[in-house]
Amino acid sequence: MTVCMLMKNTVISAARTLKQGGGGGSWNLTPLSLHPKDPVPTDLEIARSQTPKNIAVLAGEIGILPDELELYGNKKAKVSLHVIKRLNSKKDGKYVVVAGMTPTPLGEGKSTTVMGLVQALGAHLKKNTFACIRQPSQGPTFGIKGGAAGGGYSQVIPMEDFNLHLTGDIHAITAANNLLAAQIDTRMYHESTQADKALYGRLVPGKPGNRKFSQIQLNRLRKLGINKTDPDTLIDEEIKQFSRLNIDPKTITWSRVLDTNDRFLREITIGQSPTEAGHERVTGFKISVASEIMAVLALTTDLQNMRERLGRMVVGNDFNKNPVTAEDLGVSGALTVLMKDAIRPTLMQTLEGTPVMVHAGPFANIANGNSSILADKIALKLVGEDGYVVTEAGFGADIGLEMNHFLLLFFSYDFSTINQSLINFQEWRSL
Repeated sequence: MTVCMLMKNTVISAARTLKQGGGGGSWNLTPLSLHPKDPVPTDLEIARSQTPKNIAVLAGEIGILPDELELYGNKKAKVSLHVIKRLNSKKDGKYVVVAGMTPTPLGEGKSTTVMGLVQALGAHLKKNTFACIRQPSQGPTFGIKGGAAGGGYSQVIPMEDFNLHLTGDIHAITAANNLLAAQIDTRMYHESTQADKALYGRLVPGKPGNRKFSQIQLNRLRKLGINKTDPDTLIDEEIKQFSRLNIDPKTITWSRVLDTNDRFLREITIGQSPTEAGHERVTGFKISVASEIMAVLALTTDLQNMRERLGRMVVGNDFNKNPVTAEDLGVSGALTVLMKDAIRPTLMQTLEGTPVMVHAGPFANIANGNSSILADKIALKLVGEDGYVVTEAGFGADIGLEMNHFLLLFFSYDFSTINQSLINFQEWRSL
């Protein structure tokens, strides 16, 4: 009897270990059936004709544990970064990059190629296969290019969710970007209207003897070479150094953002209210995905790494030509809090029920133009050694593809551990 109980416990323990470790074998994936029509309907009609499987079911089929999933309804979900840690000892899958030779305003079909390829590998050849793509901006979605869900019978679904708000990542970037923009102008306003000690009292509030520096303020003190931790011990010159950033308005490179094509906001004048009299400044809006915060999201490797990257963002120079960062402004922690959910990729599916990881959306002509390092890492672990991760390198091969290799080399992976393939195509419109 004792031996039987020990054997039973051993089997239970082995099953638990196998589940926690991701198994290592083929997924038990149930594809969705397609019913092609002739003539081929519109992309929207095709997308709406398919009923997606419950995203929790798909997550279970590909080895994501229930506590690693945060549902946004039953068709999309955030995936925990804990997957990377849990499957750390598991070998990565094969990495396939889809790129286009030359970009054109209407797009070249890279997303369609990605979706078609993963549907063929996953639904028909029964290979563990993940697509990793960027979240589209609402600018191009409502412009001439349209959405980025793919086309025909090779799409991400639900199409409307994918092309619009999804799980709110771009809104989080918009909020974080504009918080930093507001902090820049507010800091310049207060520095110009207050004496050193009054400004210091607002930055480090409280009664003498009870005041404390925050960690971000201690970081600034160290940067200035002031080795003190008690706010009441700073001399007048140190108070001035600490309190004043002395930003030169002519050098500010940080703009406000909005995820809409609104050309009349490209250049605006702010500070025209009577309460800000004398503090007018010409600035403007850019599209949200052009924010440096979007690039940071795509490059980050964990929450702490994102916090450090956000803090290093340069917003302009002071009058001595020294760079001023988000950390100097004391706002990098707040930016990280706003981005704490956006750091997690979103799980969706293709028309045939194969998994898709959607994350980040930087433009390739101004940033890295790829999905995130985190989405790729999670997918490479989940597919296993014999599986495939198909990712899209945005824009043209001279930007998106080269950036993809740059990211692999310098930010994330060892080339010797990843089997790579490239699919590069040229459409007639770009010739």
